[in-house]
Amino acid sequence: MEVVEVLCMKGGVGDTSYAQNSLLQKKVISLTKPTIHKAITNFYCNNFLATLRIADLGCSSGPNTLFAVLEIVTIVDKVCKNMGNQLPEIQVFLNDLPGNDFNTIFKSVSIFRKDLEKIMGARAESCFVTGVPGSFYGRLFPSKSIHFIHSSYSLQWLSQVPKGLESNKGNIYMASSSPPCVLESYYEQFQSDFSMFLRCRSEELVERGSMVLTFLGRRSDDPSSKECCYIWELLAVALSDMVREGLIEEEKMDSFNIPQYTPSPYEIKCEAEKEGSFTIDRVEVSEVNWNAYDGEFCPSDAHKDGGHNVTMMIRAVAEPLLVSHFGDGIIDEVFSRYQKIVADRMSREKTEFVNVTVAMTKRG
Repeated sequence: MEVVEVLCMKGGVGDTSYAQNSLLQKKVISLTKPTIHKAITNFYCNNFLATLRIADLGCSSGPNTLFAVLEIVTIVDKVCKNMGNQLPEIQVFLNDLPGNDFNTIFKSVSIFRKDLEKIMGARAESCFVTGVPGSFYGRLFPSKSIHFIHSSYSLQWLSQVPKGLESNKGNIYMASSSPPCVLESYYEQFQSDFSMFLRCRSEELVERGSMVLTFLGRRSDDPSSKECCYIWELLAVALSDMVREGLIEEEKMDSFNIPQYTPSPYEIKCEAEKEGSFTIDRVEVSEVNWNAYDGEFCPSDAHKDGGHNVTMMIRAVAEPLLVSHFGDGIIDEVFSRYQKIVADRMSREKTEFVNVTVAMTKRG
């Protein structure tokens, strides 16, 4: 599987799109706001710039993309005001893989500008937005050109499906039944990818430039623990049922694996220390309920169903990968079954995603 060609959130603004089913990811971005504020404040204490260049890596599409930018730009504005500095021109680079729905982003830039004007007035004219297609596991920007990098819920995605997963039969990801060699292959791919990410960013950031990175991660030392793998194990249950009924070929399922690794704080710190270009300023771990509408206003009766909400969120994330491997003929049936499985488990268990947020500064 050429991940760079098929990995993207489902585009457009339809009912099953990422744009309509990414409230959970928005909540995670909001959780990191204090960390972003501190990182930008620390940078501005030692630098006064005529132009500030910010990159959002793995920006995806839909409202979250420009929501993240709005949060960051308004933080910069507040920091400048507090320090008595004039707001610099701000250039924002939105990066994702070439298959990302950049058109939807660009169509919403005018709305973003109006929102920015409500907060900042005429100062909003100092913000410029640019799209940058490409993999963040390679170089994206000129040397020493970027001041601040943000990434949320992107770096758990790997550059490729790990090698040596032939023995992971009956699973589509790491699971409690996966052989140790499968867990090792996933971890080695994460190590290789994250190390490359850090090397590339160290070339692109200015000295003392900073990053705030949020991973879908885990607290446990066990990479196959339920806190990070359960959501995919339940999808494997739905696919396995369809294999038994002859709706999917067994060989097809056995050759499908999710290109993702959810690291622990320790694993992230280890790779950063080995690569050596960054100091780690802060590591935070948080949780969000699988059901993004838990405790929230529900815009429709359908959103009162937690199983429905989780299924739509995972479908928006996983459908392009599934279609590229199985074709689109099974998609509705897979997620119909998945919704029933998820709803049953959620009614009996506490279900949360774990987030690991790391603030780093490039060494001087």
